[in-house]
Amino acid sequence: MSAPDGAARTDYGTIVIVGGGCYGSYYVRQLGRARAAGALGWSRVVVADRDPQCAVARALAAGDVATPGVTVAVSDWRTFFDAYLTGACADPAGSARDAIVPSPLMPHLMYEWLRDRASARWPDRPVATRAVDHAPDVPWQRAGPEGTRYVSYAEWICPVNCIEPSTCPKTRDVRWWSMPDALARYVTRERAAGRPLVGPVIFHCTHRAYGVGMFDTASVVHGEAVVREAGERGAADVLVGTVSHCHGALNILSIGEIARAGANT
Repeated sequence: MSAPDGAARTDYGTIVIVGGGCYGSYYVRQLGRARAAGALGWSRVVVADRDPQCAVARALAAGDVATPGVTVAVSDWRTFFDAYLTGACADPAGSARDAIVPSPLMPHLMYEWLRDRASARWPDRPVATRAVDHAPDVPWQRAGPEGTRYVSYAEWICPVNCIEPSTCPKTRDVRWWSMPDALARYVTRERAAGRPLVGPVIFHCTHRAYGVGMFDTASVVHGEAVVREAGERGAADVLVGTVSHCHGALNILSIGEIARAGANT
């Protein structure tokens, strides 16, 4: 159910960076190095941060940003993505070359947007977050606030800038695991057990160049279509995950029954 990621792409439209603090500053610098080396190109880089004096904004004002095409969108993340992703769904071709650089510390923003989008589409139907009750076959996991389940193949602390190479830097052996594959198996298992589950809708953050991981905006547009089509058929539970090969955040988007004409309220 997940759309293919654009790991082989080198020429981007808009690259959106979540946050303009220490992580965002690092990603801006690394993108500049990637462009200087001919590894990546883009039309613009947009850094979304609610603080007009975030580190990237201060560096831009001081003339200390060598990376071309960088601007700061002063907005909280939810408001920014509501406008940006709604526009992407309205014009998929116009956002087909876009990508999003997530922050390690951000909430599950893509899931929240899908949930809010479903609530707006079906105001007379119950739309809610359902906990991932039956744990996937992943060695480390924790239930977080608002029903998010955090999962990881690592039972150790990974460096935040790990690019998840084919040889794991910790085990020094072949990285045989990949979270999207695990979640596809999980959905298959749930269906076999009589627990219908749609998806998985996966936003797969992969290393693109110089330590910068991204997932394609097109994968969010695709995920929104999966949710819409599932809801139009009737009640649905959709597994949504923003993941890398090793780590992930999971939610189940639960959409209630379509109201029947003449039914009692």
